Amino acid sequence: MSHHESAVIYGTEDILRSLCNSVTKVLTLATQSEIHYSGMVQRITKTCLKPDIGCFVLFDGGFSGLVVINFSASAAMELYERYMLQMGMAKEGLATNHTTDEVGNVMGELMNQIVGDFSSKVARELQTHITQNQPKMLVLNKQVMLSVDTNLDKPEARRVTFYTGQNNIFYLELAMDKTEFIKMNDFDADEVPDPDELLAQVNAKTPASAQAQDDSDQDELLRSLGM
Repeated sequence: MSHHESAVIYGTEDILRSLCNSVTKVLTLATQSEIHYSGMVQRITKTCLKPDIGCFVLFDGGFSGLVVINFSASAAMELYERYMLQMGMAKEGLATNHTTDEVGNVMGELMNQIVGDFSSKVARELQTHITQNQPKMLVLNKQVMLSVDTNLDKPEARRVTFYTGQNNIFYLELAMDKTEFIKMNDFDADEVPDPDELLAQVNAKTPASAQAQDDSDQDELLRSLGM
């Protein structure tokens, strides 16, 4: 690369865009409805879990960060219902309140898919590896706002407004250590093997006892966040 050619640099906004595209891709597919996000992004000072359902995932590796999604009850119920109906469930059998475990579990599953899609894109496009913990879901009343970017050195935080097919609103917040990726060598992102597919094959063989482990991990995580 001659020195007068400008290097290709990926910063927080590029990583955020990649994450937002994972959200729209996964949720549009899961609900068969049009999910989109605002063309404007907000700089915020810290990420918070807010009502009615807040969920978050920590990721670590090549760079560290945190993804928070805050759903209103109506947005959560719309996504939950559409997803379950797409899966062939009968409408009569569905939960009718956002506070039920089933709704929280489904939102957690969708969040897991979102961050999985994002981390495989990071592997292809940024050629680095990030791992994630199991998403944590908290049904919150108005009084609770938890700040969850305590584990980052110099976090940069952003918030993006999302709209469901029925124009219910939810918010995605990303906090990550300030970082830049500078392209040194040309590569074709499509040729990079997807580590997530390899992991999925391994995880398919993992026994169910891992679930109990997750619960104690969750308690440990909440303690580390001072909750």
